[in-house]
Amino acid sequence: MSFNKIIEEVYEKVRLIGNDGQLASYIPELANVDSHKFGVHISTIDRMAFGVGNYRDKFSIQSIAKVLSLCLAYQILGERIWSRLGVEPSGTAFNSLVQLEADNGIPRNPFINSGAMVISDILVSELDNPREDFLSFIRGLSNNLGLDYSERISASEKSVGFRNVALCNFIKSFGNIQNDPNEVLDFYFDLCSLELSCKELSELFLFLANNGQTLFDNKAILTKSQCKRINALMQTCGFYDESGEFAFKVGLPGKSGVGGGIIAIHPNQYALAVWSPKLNKKGNSYKGLKFLEAFTTKSELSIF
Repeated sequence: MSFNKIIEEVYEKVRLIGNDGQLASYIPELANVDSHKFGVHISTIDRMAFGVGNYRDKFSIQSIAKVLSLCLAYQILGERIWSRLGVEPSGTAFNSLVQLEADNGIPRNPFINSGAMVISDILVSELDNPREDFLSFIRGLSNNLGLDYSERISASEKSVGFRNVALCNFIKSFGNIQNDPNEVLDFYFDLCSLELSCKELSELFLFLANNGQTLFDNKAILTKSQCKRINALMQTCGFYDESGEFAFKVGLPGKSGVGGGIIAIHPNQYALAVWSPKLNKKGNSYKGLKFLEAFTTKSELSIF
């Protein structure tokens, strides 16, 4: 199937709707983003690529990076990783402390903030130079040496990250953070600060549509089983407490970030990145969700 015409038609339709939602103003740097930016890019298994709008503009991917850190930790630890994390939807906000008390410091899933901090702690323990080694890992996924952290955004998040500091120390009190919380938090803020364009993001995530293998050199990043499980987690937990709504309306594994980006995966077909900075009340891109719902409806392709 040629997706170009469908993407152009849906993009134009969604571009013209009201630009509802709010910027993630609780992170100072994200409040300065042009709220009218809107980009889409698809990368397919059969090596087709197509983008519209602001698809070459870099933006802060925020929580989308949690999928990548999970992949690296899963590659290193294998199934042992699930002794420190759950795989259930949280049903609460992404920065909630409530469930950690009831669950004795075991986060419900790797994509809420507490879960991503446990993953960060694992990588701090397992990697010689976590910041550099993680960056090398993601650059290798798409053969793109231009991927990098944003010192500006990382510093902005650290300046207001009081609730994340509380989360990390709370998990530490249960023994599920093994390193110095400050070191874990520094790494966590760095990985959330990654800046990519829609084009770069769709290229980067294509391995999850390709059974865990990079397309350009057929390198196995994850086993087929691990890849299936990462996609399953994105399907059930990728959109905070709006994950059920996303599965219902879009029908693809995906992950959002409060920078306004969304990555969606159709196994064995494509990786599709959308960016529109204004967020709905659940913290997901308003136009991004509208685009993906209309795209899977019009293409008549989802995993269901």
